[in-house]
Amino acid sequence: MTDEDDQTGVAVRNARAGFPSLNQRIFAPFKLATVIDTVASRGIMPETVLDRTGLTLSQVRDPHTLTSIGQYLVACDNIVAAGAEFSDAFAIGSRLHLSAYGMYGYALMCSPTMRDFFDFAVRYQPLATPTVRLGWRAEGEIAIWQFNEIYRDVMSSEVRTFLVRQQMKMTYTHIRDTAGSDNLPVRALFALTQDAHCANDERELSCPCLYDQEANELHYPIGILEQTPELGNRLTRTMLEETCDRLIGQSRISSGLSGEVYQLLLLAPNHFPSMKGIADQLGMQERTLRRRLAAEETSYGEIVDDVRRKLAIEYLQTTRMSVDDVAWKVGFSDSANLRRAIRRWTGQRISDIRAR
Repeated sequence: MTDEDDQTGVAVRNARAGFPSLNQRIFAPFKLATVIDTVASRGIMPETVLDRTGLTLSQVRDPHTLTSIGQYLVACDNIVAAGAEFSDAFAIGSRLHLSAYGMYGYALMCSPTMRDFFDFAVRYQPLATPTVRLGWRAEGEIAIWQFNEIYRDVMSSEVRTFLVRQQMKMTYTHIRDTAGSDNLPVRALFALTQDAHCANDERELSCPCLYDQEANELHYPIGILEQTPELGNRLTRTMLEETCDRLIGQSRISSGLSGEVYQLLLLAPNHFPSMKGIADQLGMQERTLRRRLAAEETSYGEIVDDVRRKLAIEYLQTTRMSVDDVAWKVGFSDSANLRRAIRRWTGQRISDIRAR
């Protein structure tokens, strides 16, 4: 398998997860700023952190600068090569409070219950410069966070291990930010081999740690799901969720070939062209379009689905069109298919969408 094949494999897997591309510059630089500030005490200079990222310190200090996941991974590779230790991964994670995450972080803090918090964190994680893919599930008496390593093929084992620990500490910090400092995990599972660097893990995560596991997970008592965050407010969270929906949409259409495809589909919403038709409009072969979309970690079907979602919700909220008419306008054969799609996209009924 070639390097290009490896990269394409990563792209396709992440497209299914709805994640931005590695090089898509859509994120505020708060994570990079936190890395720079954290490792300064170790004598690692900002110029070292930012080597090969194409960024300057003044750009990172500017909240209007847009950065990519790829730039963040390069910065982490730089500090590990410069002598950063796993204790620095925990230090970075402990500094990345929800207040640093803009609308996404504020919406999480306003979750009406911690179950809502878990759901929202997973659904809108692409807004948070993600280096792993979050998931969660309930098993018996345990609520389980799972951290899937979606970029492990493009990083060294040392950077991979650094980022797993950083993510564990970030989630630990976010739970405490929202539910209070008394809410601690009962165990942590690492899909890593235990070595001399593991001595601090239990202290940092306040729980027993197990190694050589099948997945990276953080386990909490099931009762946390029904807790009410101190700042919980259903109305505020609903408004912020709408903002996050718009941000997700903007990230998908902001750049690259996927943005061109998105705009072409918006021009003919009630009868979406085939992938070949779009490729013809763009002056390329269908297989080239498929390959280039995969390189941007998306697919034609995913973009069509996103356009349908955007238009359907817009029509339902801002017009008095019948449900049948909305279904036709967004390319569904009947209203039943639209109702099922609305449930899949939002977890709500059409009547809930129209009531907003």
